Amino acid sequence: MHQIAVLVLGGAAPMDVGIAAQVFAPRHGLPYHLRHCSLEAGPVEGRDGLGFVVDAGLEAIAAADTVIVPGYRNPLQQLNPRLVDAMREAAFRGARMISICTGAFALAAAGLLDGRRATTHWLMAPALAREYPKVQVDGGVLFVDEGPVLTSAGVAAGIDVCLHVIRRDHGVRASNAVARVMVAAPYRSGGQSQFVPRSLPEPLGDVFAATREWALLHLDQPLTVEALARHARVSARTFGRRFVEDTGYTPMQWILRARIDLARELLEGSALGVDQVAARVGLGTGANLRLHFQRVLGTSPSSYRRTFSG
Repeated sequence: MHQIAVLVLGGAAPMDVGIAAQVFAPRHGLPYHLRHCSLEAGPVEGRDGLGFVVDAGLEAIAAADTVIVPGYRNPLQQLNPRLVDAMREAAFRGARMISICTGAFALAAAGLLDGRRATTHWLMAPALAREYPKVQVDGGVLFVDEGPVLTSAGVAAGIDVCLHVIRRDHGVRASNAVARVMVAAPYRSGGQSQFVPRSLPEPLGDVFAATREWALLHLDQPLTVEALARHARVSARTFGRRFVEDTGYTPMQWILRARIDLARELLEGSALGVDQVAARVGLGTGANLRLHFQRVLGTSPSSYRRTFSG
Protein backbone atom coordinates (compact mmCIF):
# COMPACT_ATOMS: atom_id res chain seq x y z
CA MET A 1 0.00 0.00 0.00
CA HIS A 2 1.18 3.51 -0.86
CA GLN A 3 1.03 5.48 2.37
CA ILE A 4 -0.39 9.03 2.14
CA ALA A 5 -0.24 11.51 5.00
CA VAL A 6 -2.52 14.55 4.80
CA LEU A 7 -1.01 17.26 7.00
CA VAL A 8 -3.92 19.20 8.51
CA LEU A 9 -2.60 22.54 9.72
CA GLY A 10 -4.45 24.99 11.97
CA GLY A 11 -7.13 26.76 9.97
CA ALA A 12 -7.14 24.07 7.27
CA ALA A 13 -9.62 24.51 4.42
CA PRO A 14 -12.32 21.82 4.69
CA MET A 15 -12.68 21.31 0.94
CA ASP A 16 -8.93 20.94 0.44
CA VAL A 17 -8.76 18.28 3.14
CA GLY A 18 -11.83 16.55 1.72
CA ILE A 19 -10.44 16.44 -1.83
CA ALA A 20 -7.54 14.21 -0.84
CA ALA A 21 -9.83 11.97 1.21
CA GLN A 22 -12.25 11.61 -1.72
CA VAL A 23 -9.74 11.05 -4.51
CA PHE A 24 -7.59 8.52 -2.64
CA ALA A 25 -10.50 6.76 -0.88
CA PRO A 26 -10.28 2.95 -0.50
CA ARG A 27 -13.57 2.49 -2.35
CA HIS A 28 -11.83 3.26 -5.65
CA GLY A 29 -9.85 0.03 -5.32
CA LEU A 30 -6.41 1.61 -5.67
CA PRO A 31 -3.54 0.70 -3.32
CA TYR A 32 -3.54 3.89 -1.27
CA HIS A 33 -3.77 4.11 2.50
CA LEU A 34 -4.49 7.62 3.73
CA ARG A 35 -4.09 9.08 7.22
CA HIS A 36 -4.82 12.58 8.46
CA CYS A 37 -2.24 14.00 10.80
CA SER A 38 -1.11 17.20 12.48
CA LEU A 39 1.39 18.27 15.09
CA GLU A 40 -0.39 15.93 17.48
CA ALA A 41 -3.32 13.53 17.15
CA GLY A 42 -6.65 15.01 18.16
CA PRO A 43 -8.73 18.12 17.40
CA VAL A 44 -7.45 20.66 14.85
CA GLU A 45 -9.14 23.98 14.26
CA GLY A 46 -10.44 24.35 10.71
CA ARG A 47 -11.74 27.18 8.63
CA ASP A 48 -15.24 28.32 7.64
CA GLY A 49 -16.83 26.94 10.80
CA LEU A 50 -15.61 23.36 10.38
CA GLY A 51 -12.95 21.56 12.41
CA PHE A 52 -11.15 18.24 12.29
CA VAL A 53 -10.12 15.37 14.53
CA VAL A 54 -7.00 13.68 13.16
CA ASP A 55 -5.86 10.23 14.18
CA ALA A 56 -2.10 10.73 13.99
CA GLY A 57 0.74 13.07 14.80
CA LEU A 58 3.92 13.64 12.85
CA GLU A 59 4.77 9.95 12.92
CA ALA A 60 2.40 9.58 9.95
CA ILE A 61 4.62 11.86 7.87
CA ALA A 62 7.69 9.85 8.86
CA ALA A 63 6.04 6.72 7.39
CA ALA A 64 4.46 8.33 4.31
CA ASP A 65 5.31 7.79 0.64
CA THR A 66 3.32 10.93 -0.25
CA VAL A 67 2.61 13.97 1.93
CA ILE A 68 -0.28 16.28 1.01
CA VAL A 69 -0.55 19.74 2.57
CA PRO A 70 -4.01 21.29 2.10
CA GLY A 71 -4.54 25.04 2.15
CA TYR A 72 -4.83 26.78 5.51
CA ARG A 73 -5.62 30.15 7.03
CA ASN A 74 -2.85 32.69 7.68
CA PRO A 75 -0.13 31.06 5.55
CA LEU A 76 2.23 33.99 6.22
CA GLN A 77 2.49 33.07 9.89
CA GLN A 78 5.55 31.11 10.97
CA LEU A 79 5.04 27.37 11.26
CA ASN A 80 6.00 25.27 14.23
CA PRO A 81 9.63 24.14 13.65
CA ARG A 82 8.62 20.51 14.24
CA LEU A 83 6.26 20.70 11.27
CA VAL A 84 8.96 22.20 9.07
CA ASP A 85 11.49 19.56 10.11
CA ALA A 86 9.00 16.74 9.47
CA MET A 87 8.35 17.96 5.92
CA ARG A 88 12.05 18.39 5.21
CA GLU A 89 12.89 14.93 6.50
CA ALA A 90 10.10 13.36 4.44
CA ALA A 91 11.29 15.06 1.27
CA PHE A 92 14.92 14.18 2.01
CA ARG A 93 14.16 10.47 2.22
CA GLY A 94 12.21 10.63 -1.08
CA ALA A 95 8.56 11.14 -0.16
CA ARG A 96 6.45 12.88 -2.81
CA MET A 97 5.30 16.29 -1.55
CA ILE A 98 2.03 17.85 -2.74
CA SER A 99 0.36 21.11 -1.80
CA ILE A 100 -3.17 22.34 -2.45
CA CYS A 101 -3.82 26.09 -2.53
CA THR A 102 -1.95 27.90 0.27
CA GLY A 103 -0.33 24.64 1.33
CA ALA A 104 2.45 25.81 -1.00
CA PHE A 105 3.51 28.27 1.69
CA ALA A 106 4.25 25.38 4.05
CA LEU A 107 6.38 23.62 1.43
CA ALA A 108 8.15 26.90 0.73
CA ALA A 109 8.80 27.45 4.43
CA ALA A 110 10.54 24.08 4.50
CA GLY A 111 12.70 25.11 1.54
CA LEU A 112 11.18 22.43 -0.68
CA LEU A 113 10.20 24.86 -3.45
CA ASP A 114 13.56 26.65 -3.73
CA GLY A 115 14.63 26.74 -7.37
CA ARG A 116 11.39 25.11 -8.51
CA ARG A 117 8.31 26.27 -10.38
CA ALA A 118 5.28 26.35 -8.13
CA THR A 119 1.76 27.69 -7.96
CA THR A 120 -0.91 28.55 -5.41
CA HIS A 121 -4.25 30.32 -5.46
CA TRP A 122 -3.90 33.28 -7.82
CA LEU A 123 -4.86 35.71 -5.04
CA MET A 124 -1.91 34.51 -2.93
CA ALA A 125 0.66 34.09 -5.71
CA PRO A 126 2.14 37.60 -5.29
CA ALA A 127 2.62 36.98 -1.56
CA LEU A 128 4.31 33.63 -2.21
CA ALA A 129 6.69 35.27 -4.69
CA ARG A 130 7.43 38.12 -2.29
CA GLU A 131 8.04 35.95 0.78
CA TYR A 132 10.02 33.25 -1.01
CA PRO A 133 12.05 34.84 -3.84
CA LYS A 134 13.86 31.57 -4.59
CA VAL A 135 10.57 30.05 -5.78
CA GLN A 136 9.57 30.47 -9.44
CA VAL A 137 5.91 31.32 -8.82
CA ASP A 138 3.42 30.88 -11.66
CA GLY A 139 0.09 32.15 -10.37
CA GLY A 140 -1.86 31.52 -13.56
CA VAL A 141 -1.88 27.71 -13.87
CA LEU A 142 -3.91 24.94 -12.25
CA PHE A 143 -0.97 22.88 -11.02
CA VAL A 144 2.75 22.38 -11.47
CA ASP A 145 4.41 18.95 -11.54
CA GLU A 146 8.09 19.18 -10.63
CA GLY A 147 8.51 15.43 -10.19
CA PRO A 148 8.88 14.83 -6.45
CA VAL A 149 7.11 18.10 -5.61
CA LEU A 150 3.69 19.12 -6.95
CA THR A 151 1.76 22.30 -6.19
CA SER A 152 -1.79 23.24 -7.17
CA ALA A 153 -3.97 26.30 -7.25
CA GLY A 154 -6.96 26.82 -5.02
CA VAL A 155 -9.98 24.68 -4.23
CA ALA A 156 -11.07 22.61 -7.26
CA ALA A 157 -7.54 22.58 -8.70
CA GLY A 158 -6.74 20.20 -5.86
CA ILE A 159 -8.93 17.63 -7.63
CA ASP A 160 -6.91 18.13 -10.80
CA VAL A 161 -3.54 17.57 -9.16
CA CYS A 162 -4.76 14.50 -7.23
CA LEU A 163 -6.20 12.93 -10.40
CA HIS A 164 -2.91 13.75 -12.13
CA VAL A 165 -1.07 11.81 -9.41
CA ILE A 166 -3.30 8.78 -10.02
CA ARG A 167 -2.54 9.05 -13.74
CA ARG A 168 1.17 9.04 -12.90
CA ASP A 169 0.85 6.10 -10.53
CA HIS A 170 -1.75 3.87 -12.20
CA GLY A 171 -2.52 5.13 -15.70
CA VAL A 172 -5.26 7.04 -17.45
CA ARG A 173 -8.00 4.40 -17.07
CA ALA A 174 -7.69 4.38 -13.29
CA SER A 175 -7.74 8.18 -13.15
CA ASN A 176 -10.75 8.40 -15.46
CA ALA A 177 -12.63 5.83 -13.36
CA VAL A 178 -12.09 7.88 -10.19
CA ALA A 179 -13.10 11.07 -12.01
CA ARG A 180 -16.35 9.47 -13.15
CA VAL A 181 -17.23 8.44 -9.60
CA MET A 182 -16.51 11.99 -8.40
CA VAL A 183 -18.38 13.56 -11.35
CA ALA A 184 -15.22 15.53 -12.07
CA ALA A 185 -13.50 16.49 -15.30
CA PRO A 186 -11.25 13.50 -16.09
CA TYR A 187 -8.32 15.69 -17.00
CA ARG A 188 -7.54 19.38 -16.99
CA SER A 189 -3.98 20.20 -17.93
CA GLY A 190 -1.69 21.73 -15.36
CA GLY A 191 -1.05 24.56 -17.78
CA GLN A 192 -4.71 25.51 -18.03
CA SER A 193 -5.54 28.96 -16.71
CA GLN A 194 -6.92 29.28 -13.18
CA PHE A 195 -9.57 31.68 -14.42
CA VAL A 196 -11.36 32.46 -17.68
CA PRO A 197 -10.01 35.78 -18.97
CA ARG A 198 -13.31 37.18 -20.24
CA SER A 199 -15.76 38.93 -17.93
CA LEU A 200 -18.91 37.51 -19.54
CA PRO A 201 -18.84 34.18 -21.37
CA GLU A 202 -19.95 34.24 -24.97
CA PRO A 203 -23.03 32.07 -25.64
CA LEU A 204 -21.01 29.31 -27.29
CA GLY A 205 -20.16 27.04 -24.37
CA ASP A 206 -22.51 24.19 -25.29
CA VAL A 207 -21.55 24.46 -28.97
CA PHE A 208 -17.84 24.18 -28.22
CA ALA A 209 -18.40 21.31 -25.78
CA ALA A 210 -20.37 19.47 -28.49
CA THR A 211 -17.53 20.03 -30.96
CA ARG A 212 -14.99 18.61 -28.51
CA GLU A 213 -17.22 15.56 -28.00
CA TRP A 214 -17.51 15.18 -31.78
CA ALA A 215 -13.74 15.40 -32.14
CA LEU A 216 -13.20 12.67 -29.55
CA LEU A 217 -15.38 10.35 -31.65
CA HIS A 218 -13.39 11.11 -34.81
CA LEU A 219 -9.78 11.04 -33.60
CA ASP A 220 -8.90 8.42 -36.22
CA GLN A 221 -9.75 10.90 -38.97
CA PRO A 222 -7.83 13.97 -40.19
CA LEU A 223 -8.88 16.88 -37.96
CA THR A 224 -8.00 20.49 -38.65
CA VAL A 225 -8.92 23.78 -37.01
CA GLU A 226 -11.04 24.57 -40.05
CA ALA A 227 -12.95 21.28 -39.72
CA LEU A 228 -13.57 21.86 -36.01
CA ALA A 229 -14.68 25.44 -36.67
CA ARG A 230 -17.10 24.26 -39.35
CA HIS A 231 -18.65 21.84 -36.88
CA ALA A 232 -19.02 24.67 -34.33
CA ARG A 233 -20.32 26.99 -37.08
CA VAL A 234 -17.91 29.79 -36.30
CA SER A 235 -14.85 31.18 -38.04
CA ALA A 236 -11.52 29.43 -37.58
CA ARG A 237 -10.14 32.54 -35.86
CA THR A 238 -13.02 32.73 -33.37
CA PHE A 239 -12.80 29.00 -32.75
CA GLY A 240 -9.06 29.08 -32.07
CA ARG A 241 -9.32 32.03 -29.67
CA ARG A 242 -12.24 30.61 -27.70
CA PHE A 243 -10.70 27.15 -27.59
CA VAL A 244 -7.55 28.44 -25.91
CA GLU A 245 -9.64 30.38 -23.37
CA ASP A 246 -11.75 27.31 -22.56
CA THR A 247 -9.06 24.63 -22.41
CA GLY A 248 -5.63 26.24 -22.09
CA TYR A 249 -4.58 24.53 -25.33
CA THR A 250 -4.70 25.42 -28.99
CA PRO A 251 -7.14 23.14 -30.86
CA MET A 252 -4.36 21.01 -32.37
CA GLN A 253 -2.51 20.71 -29.05
CA TRP A 254 -5.77 19.50 -27.50
CA ILE A 255 -6.34 17.01 -30.32
CA LEU A 256 -2.82 15.63 -29.86
CA ARG A 257 -3.36 15.22 -26.11
CA ALA A 258 -6.70 13.51 -26.76
CA ARG A 259 -5.02 11.12 -29.18
CA ILE A 260 -2.27 10.35 -26.68
CA ASP A 261 -4.87 9.71 -23.97
CA LEU A 262 -6.79 7.32 -26.25
CA ALA A 263 -3.52 5.59 -27.09
CA ARG A 264 -2.83 5.19 -23.38
CA GLU A 265 -6.21 3.52 -22.87
CA LEU A 266 -5.61 1.14 -25.79
CA LEU A 267 -2.12 0.28 -24.57
CA GLU A 268 -3.46 -0.40 -21.07
CA GLY A 269 -6.53 -2.44 -22.06
CA SER A 270 -5.95 -4.08 -25.45
CA ALA A 271 -3.45 -6.33 -27.23
CA LEU A 272 -3.18 -4.05 -30.28
CA GLY A 273 0.32 -3.46 -31.61
CA VAL A 274 1.87 -0.01 -31.56
CA ASP A 275 1.20 0.53 -35.27
CA GLN A 276 -2.44 -0.52 -34.83
CA VAL A 277 -2.84 1.83 -31.87
CA ALA A 278 -1.32 4.67 -33.89
CA ALA A 279 -3.84 4.09 -36.68
CA ARG A 280 -6.77 3.90 -34.24
CA VAL A 281 -5.93 7.27 -32.66
CA GLY A 282 -5.16 9.14 -35.87
CA LEU A 283 -1.37 9.36 -35.51
CA GLY A 284 -0.69 7.29 -38.58
CA THR A 285 2.43 5.26 -37.84
CA GLY A 286 4.05 3.68 -34.85
CA ALA A 287 7.05 5.95 -35.31
CA ASN A 288 4.79 9.01 -35.08
CA LEU A 289 3.12 7.65 -31.96
CA ARG A 290 6.50 6.97 -30.35
CA LEU A 291 7.67 10.49 -31.16
CA HIS A 292 4.66 12.20 -29.58
CA PHE A 293 4.53 9.76 -26.65
CA GLN A 294 8.12 10.63 -25.80
CA ARG A 295 7.48 14.37 -26.11
CA VAL A 296 4.29 14.39 -24.04
CA LEU A 297 4.93 11.64 -21.48
CA GLY A 298 8.70 11.18 -21.51
CA THR A 299 8.44 7.45 -22.18
CA SER A 300 7.78 5.01 -25.02
CA PRO A 301 4.47 3.22 -25.78
CA SER A 302 6.08 -0.14 -25.02
CA SER A 303 7.42 1.03 -21.65
CA TYR A 304 4.04 2.55 -20.83
CA ARG A 305 2.29 -0.72 -21.64
CA ARG A 306 4.68 -2.73 -19.48
CA THR A 307 3.98 -0.39 -16.57
CA PHE A 308 0.20 -0.07 -16.79
CA SER A 309 -1.27 -2.97 -18.81
CA GLY A 310 -3.60 -5.25 -16.94
